[in-house]
Amino acid sequence: MASEMTYRRHETQQPEAQSLHRKPIKPIRYMLREQRLIFVLVGIAIATLGFTLFSPSSSSPKPIPYYSDPISGSEMRSSSLAQRKSSIGYITGGIGSVGGKIPLGLKRKGLRVVVTGGAGFVGSHLVDRLIARGDNVIVVDNFFTGSKDNVMHHFGNPNFELIRHDVVEPILLEVDQIYHLACPASPVHYKFNPVKTIKTNVVGTLNMLGLAKRVGARFLLTSTSEVYGDPLQHPQVETYWGNVNPIGVRSCYDEGKRTAETLAMDYHRGANVEVRIARIFNTYGPRMCIDDGRVVSNFVAQALRKEPLTVYGDGKQTRSFQFVSDLVEGLMRLMEGEHVGPFNLGNPGEFTMLELAKVVQETIDPNAKIEFRPNTEDDPHKRKPDITKAKELLGWEPKVALRQGLPLMVKDFRQRVFGDQKQQEKTTTSSSTE
Repeated sequence: MASEMTYRRHETQQPEAQSLHRKPIKPIRYMLREQRLIFVLVGIAIATLGFTLFSPSSSSPKPIPYYSDPISGSEMRSSSLAQRKSSIGYITGGIGSVGGKIPLGLKRKGLRVVVTGGAGFVGSHLVDRLIARGDNVIVVDNFFTGSKDNVMHHFGNPNFELIRHDVVEPILLEVDQIYHLACPASPVHYKFNPVKTIKTNVVGTLNMLGLAKRVGARFLLTSTSEVYGDPLQHPQVETYWGNVNPIGVRSCYDEGKRTAETLAMDYHRGANVEVRIARIFNTYGPRMCIDDGRVVSNFVAQALRKEPLTVYGDGKQTRSFQFVSDLVEGLMRLMEGEHVGPFNLGNPGEFTMLELAKVVQETIDPNAKIEFRPNTEDDPHKRKPDITKAKELLGWEPKVALRQGLPLMVKDFRQRVFGDQKQQEKTTTSSSTE
């Protein structure tokens, strides 16, 4: 009896077990059942029709307007179509990219940019332009020749950061572009510690190139016209190798910059680092160091202080002077362009030292006297850039003439010279009354 009940119980549970283990339905049979295939085909047809009607390619063929890069579009005045095409750039959005176009209405993505020597004369003006276009800027400076006063107006800006650091020591940052300006540029400063100067040019450049390699940043080196030394070719083109004294008092700067260019090109060829090289000729403007020994700042400061204008040698040495805004424009175009360089960035307008002294007299004090002194060692006799390459490939040339830019520099110097004197008078008065 028990065995019979067990058998019957097994029979009653068997259909239930079979229902739990049904055979899977094949996909094709599932699609054919209850006309599901028809619904799928209808859905595909509707989706195809929707994409066809609303795709961008079927819209109006009118070209989408683009913003031109503020570096070139706002100040472009070239008349020829070739120059116009070469000078118009498009705002970039990616790391190291320069060809991406951003339509109207879309905000440009700011880049993370480090400027070594960014608290200096040229560096601070470059920082102003980068901040104005919406980039996040990190200034790295050891304040040997730079000053916090030059970048103080950016304090509190979330897009600005200032780091006291010497580029001779490595630094780790995450950036898209590196403008490497760090190095004293005036004879008074770089002769003060020549070993430190050449270490800055060589070791400092090596460190920043290493950073560019690690993070994939584009690297711009500010070299100098001093790489041509006392040139035997006039004017100087980028293919000229120069005439430099390797053991002279200026060689810490001259040869240091030549080695920096070598390092940049070796990193470019050997490690695929995107580099740009600018050879800067004499530059002047607001925020120059007042007593840095350079001829324009010397003449302006001496004229304001009612001192004789000191001309070294016979005064027939020639120089070319560009205003700082023109230089910054050239540096930014070079960084955003596709050409490595080197590029001469300078004003081909040539002045003798006596002619410059007379322009300063006309601007500040017609009664200022001129005093001649013995010439300094290794002082170049002629210096004039050939900027044909920059015109053709960058669409760049200087716009500000000496007689236009000099009054702007004089205004800045006058505020600082007489402001410092007033501050000294107040300090002397307060100390004498105590």
